[in-house]
Amino acid sequence: MKPFAVFALTFVLLAGAACGGDKLAGTYQNENGSVVLDIKSGGTGSLTIAGDTKPCTYTSDSQTLKVTCDQNEVDFTIHDDGSLSGPPDSFVGDMKKTK
Repeated sequence: MKPFAVFALTFVLLAGAACGGDKLAGTYQNENGSVVLDIKSGGTGSLTIAGDTKPCTYTSDSQTLKVTCDQNEVDFTIHDDGSLSGPPDSFVGDMKKTK
């Protein structure tokens, strides 16, 4: 099974976030580079896990970024310093903006 499918099936996440998030636009990467989240203005982007890239949409509020790829939803926590954290107990970990 591809890493992206494993990731998507592993996490059942809560729905509900407001539109927005253009201030989040940029590319985020976890410490080992295995997960890259590219957020574009206007609610689109992509999620790459172990080289497998999927187009995504997103919504956000001040604390949560909800990314939807292939009908799978993943919630990221938004920190005051602009970094993101993947779901608890996941291999994603913390993600920092690289560009």
